[in-house]
Amino acid sequence: MALTKTPICDFGKKAENFKLRSTDGKVISLEDIKGENGTLIMFICNHCPYVKAVIKDIVQDCDKLKHNGINSVAICSNDVKNYPEDSFENMAIFSKNHKFAFPYLYDETQKVAKEYGAVCTPDFFGYNKNLELQYRGRIRELKDLKPVTSGDSDLFIAMRQIAESGNGPKNQIPSMGCNIKWFN
Repeated sequence: MALTKTPICDFGKKAENFKLRSTDGKVISLEDIKGENGTLIMFICNHCPYVKAVIKDIVQDCDKLKHNGINSVAICSNDVKNYPEDSFENMAIFSKNHKFAFPYLYDETQKVAKEYGAVCTPDFFGYNKNLELQYRGRIRELKDLKPVTSGDSDLFIAMRQIAESGNGPKNQIPSMGCNIKWFN
């Protein structure tokens, strides 16, 4: 597991369109999941200990963000040949076990992850209602792979601010996790 941190937020960068298969068998596009006040696109996977450490927070934050007009989607882009725990079948199990109320999409070719510049799992891309990037930070502080749960997460606070003002916080702490498992 190679620890990787996300780069600084490229404020205003437009979201890239995609059409990917969801664990419920539908093909979902960016337009399908765009929220009234913002959109959260998350690159995650099933096996990463960093994702596992915050998956409960992710699900709770996404549920709360719906009330702020923000829709969420998760995308798995990992090489499933070398990381079979991240297979499409296991994605469906993972999303069901963790009660995802948002689509979980399979980026089989890794094209979407490359277009977004995703580097790790979890990697969060928070967009305003115009699909302009406003957040590229962490969900919350982790100590020894355990969330520091004091109040709302950094991600939730940032996305709520984006919903209300269209702008994300200027100071953002990078997300960190396992590097995306690229094809050889």
